[in-house]
Amino acid sequence: MLTTRIRRLVCLSITAALAACGSAPVGPGYYRVERGDTLYKIARSNRASVQSIVRWNNLSNPDSIEVGQVLRVAPPPGMATASTGAARSGSSAGASAGSSASASSSRSAAADTPSTPAQSISLVWPASGNVIRGFDGNNSKGIDIANAAGTPVFAAAGGTVVYASNGLRGYGNLLIIKHNADYLTAYAHNRALLVKEGETVQQGQKIAEMGDSDNDRVMLHFELRYAGRSIDPARSLPPR
Repeated sequence: MLTTRIRRLVCLSITAALAACGSAPVGPGYYRVERGDTLYKIARSNRASVQSIVRWNNLSNPDSIEVGQVLRVAPPPGMATASTGAARSGSSAGASAGSSASASSSRSAAADTPSTPAQSISLVWPASGNVIRGFDGNNSKGIDIANAAGTPVFAAAGGTVVYASNGLRGYGNLLIIKHNADYLTAYAHNRALLVKEGETVQQGQKIAEMGDSDNDRVMLHFELRYAGRSIDPARSLPPR
């Protein structure tokens, strides 16, 4: 009896250690937080919006996630089924169970990553220079503006800095500003970051200096995201 109890305690200890180290597998629709992760990065990798992940996991502080924490990154099945049942209550129960869940998942995905924003945002140009690459939604998630090193980078709209670091591969020294519940702007490859996470900035405020961090050319890579999805920032920028 004593030997059995000791074995159980050892097994429980090993399981807890594996979970703490993040090596225990997670099921479909879930993700275990790794060192260097941000909620923005996790949402982008799983094609979800930051707002959805916050809602699905009841996060009180989206800026505070821990290594080893397991997050839901896909809509809960119960949520999808319930919303679909209400929308298609007139269909037969046997034939519609699978199709209604699928339809609800599609509607949920469309709501999280809309192709046409429900509201607009007015931006100012984040830097002077030549636009050397435009948005195409696939290979280019934003626009690239080339100029000399140290060229001022400005906040395209007022908001709160939610990321100021170099932890996202391919972006170098990166700033992300949250403008409201739907819109974010990102400013990559900077030489210097002049604002910190949590800081409130005004439209047109100098926030960085253009550089070539994690890039082979001096330029600003600028992105506009609506509900977690990249959209063409040129549509919200004034002509020049």
